Amino acid sequence: MATARERLERMGVSVPEIYLPGSGVEYRKWAVVACDQYSSEREYWDDVDREVGSAPSTLRLIFPECYLEDSDKETRIAKIQESMAEYLARTYLVSRGEAFVLVERSTPFEEHLRLGLMVAVDLERYRYGADSKSLIRPTEGTIVERLPPRMAIRRGAPLELPHIMVLIDDPQKTVIEPLYRKRQYFERAYDFDLMKNSGHVRGWFVRGEGDLEGVAAALEALADPDAFRRKYGEDDVLLFAVGDGNHSLATAKAIWEETKASYAGRPDAESTLASHPARYALVELVNLYDEGLPFHPIHRVLFNIDGQDFLGAVQRAGAEVRYTQDATQAFAEVDAASARDATENGRGGPSQHDASSGASEHRFAFVTEHRAGIISFHAPAARLAVATIQQQIDAYRKTHPEVGIDYIHGTTSTEALGKKRGNLGLYLPPVDKSSFFSVVVHDGVMPRKTFSMGEASEKRFYIEARRIVKE
Repeated sequence: MATARERLERMGVSVPEIYLPGSGVEYRKWAVVACDQYSSEREYWDDVDREVGSAPSTLRLIFPECYLEDSDKETRIAKIQESMAEYLARTYLVSRGEAFVLVERSTPFEEHLRLGLMVAVDLERYRYGADSKSLIRPTEGTIVERLPPRMAIRRGAPLELPHIMVLIDDPQKTVIEPLYRKRQYFERAYDFDLMKNSGHVRGWFVRGEGDLEGVAAALEALADPDAFRRKYGEDDVLLFAVGDGNHSLATAKAIWEETKASYAGRPDAESTLASHPARYALVELVNLYDEGLPFHPIHRVLFNIDGQDFLGAVQRAGAEVRYTQDATQAFAEVDAASARDATENGRGGPSQHDASSGASEHRFAFVTEHRAGIISFHAPAARLAVATIQQQIDAYRKTHPEVGIDYIHGTTSTEALGKKRGNLGLYLPPVDKSSFFSVVVHDGVMPRKTFSMGEASEKRFYIEARRIVKE
């Protein structure tokens, strides 16, 4: 009979050796938010730097993306790798043994807690191409030009610190939630407030054979080919969909391919690579149906644009344009229509976001310096509303290269920026989580900036680490 670990391996999951801060390290200063957040707000990261000071911190082990265009990139990368080695040597980071880590996260924006499970996923079961049919798949297109600086950091680094969040389609809550109900029996890993009013996080080690068997059995049920075929009508099982950190996981995959190539022709290649630590990546599994996991639309603002000309272009593409009293009314109409569609879908009617039946209408609000209104596409070809509007934006910018674009979180910012002279704001409808896996299964990767799993401060903070080189 196969052991729990062998069963997990078949599901593309390994029990990682977890490294956490050693004695005397202050967790509040140790943990910082994902490096791809606040990428246009250097003041945020400068403030974090002041708060951390000389204390051991993951800030010294990551590369905030707001600094990627600076001239000291190579120096910064070298310093990151030096700091990793130093932190290990000085026991700022120590091994806590092999375990999953059950994570509980609270944030200032959500009423419910968000649960997660830290695991290592097998990069042999992941492919990031647009037509990927692997067990682990991306959810947005990978821009290969964004990988080299990330690869330079990982290449030769002794450690990885993940901000990757991977989603599982578990409406019956069979994988993570049973562990959380018995959390009082697990060894506590950490429990602390996050910096900059970002909430609180607690973690517990999950090591018991029975608990690992429970996770293995639940994942096996989710990955059952017959059940998957009945649900989605497809044979290639999607078990893990990357929610946050698509490019980080693609980076890990690219370095793993380099590592395999370096062993070519060696007699010990097969045995060494089978258990090489670079074959795996540390991620946090999160249930798509977790009540503490929000899906927010990401709105668009176009700059240096003639708003009336753009509206004329979408009308020529088949859209209906209708003006409203103001942006508040337009935004409210889009939200109300989406809520109405979701209710109808619950009764069996078509939904604006229903990936299996196709959408009857996609609606967006727009706001310019003097006008606001609704853009409606009836019987659109795309399954997702964001794909419909992004196609229009991309087509327009091809003939108007002077037009810029930014991706905006929140109603207030979208309206304020859209009202500025020469701008046009586009307000997108809410995102329906229930169609998420179906879209990835049937259509592949989604358009870039389709959704956000919470606000910037709700993203994953770096806490755990894992070795990715052989000792």
